[in-house]
Amino acid sequence: MKKRYLITSLIILSLLSLFIGVKDISPLDLFRLTGEQWEFIRISRIPRLISIIIAGVSMSIVGLIMQQLTRNKFVSPTTAGTMDSATFGIMVALLLFSAAGPLTKMSVAFVFALTGTLIFMKILDKVKYKDTIFIPLVGLMFGGIVNSVTTFFAYKYNLIQSMSAWTFGDFSMIMQGRYELLYISVPLVVLAYVYANKFTVAGMGEEFSVNLGLNYKQVVNVGLVLVALVTSVVLLTVGSIPFLGLIIPNLVTIFQGDNLKKNLSSTALLGAVFVLACDILGRVIIYPYEISIGLTVGVIGSGVFLYLLLRRKTYEQ
Repeated sequence: MKKRYLITSLIILSLLSLFIGVKDISPLDLFRLTGEQWEFIRISRIPRLISIIIAGVSMSIVGLIMQQLTRNKFVSPTTAGTMDSATFGIMVALLLFSAAGPLTKMSVAFVFALTGTLIFMKILDKVKYKDTIFIPLVGLMFGGIVNSVTTFFAYKYNLIQSMSAWTFGDFSMIMQGRYELLYISVPLVVLAYVYANKFTVAGMGEEFSVNLGLNYKQVVNVGLVLVALVTSVVLLTVGSIPFLGLIIPNLVTIFQGDNLKKNLSSTALLGAVFVLACDILGRVIIYPYEISIGLTVGVIGSGVFLYLLLRRKTYEQ
């Protein structure tokens, strides 16, 4: 988890990402790029690389924030119903504002994502048996209900094919003019750094936070807005990337402890490296075809999630 290793890995994988794909462009071609090759790199490969890094960084950061605010290491946008609520919002936007632009759809998805997250937090307050595993199971059940409602209306209004674009994350369609919405996540990540210490204090509980003079509800609301907005932006631009906000913060915490401000940079770097590695794997494993990032991250992420569960059980014994 040393930052110099993560930065080195990020640079190496970023360079590999620029030269791996169906279009044959080698590193040696950089010194004698044709006009067509440069246009391909500028329009497709560079936007794809930027979107991978931003998505990996932002989703990992919001996962860390959620875990801190809920005081549960197995809570993330995937296991708290946030992603499913944002998907429901996109479906509503397609029904009511079919001709609207990306910003309108993002706004609707954000409202639904925030509402879903707030409902999950309310459920969390009502649950007395707050076992580490029980809470994310509640979130998964809540997300399953929202997803069922989304699927019902998608079938009813013949939107299944349209909704499938957001079911699995996919960077293959990312190109110039179709990824710029992700830049909204950048100032949100900066804001997460600004509020890092406050999120850490808020994670110790409402009573403790108030005694230290912290406006607990305001800080929690800021955190939830960040989570909902980033989730909506990434979902609308790239699609769903499961388990990313769950496993990356946990892996960083295993090596570096629970200091949120200290972990933010490592979480951001590891998230970008992990998504880049999964994307490159998806491009080469059945070359010249491509496996979506949602599938590769889902398979690898579920394996890591299982490891974390078994590790917890062994630790408790």
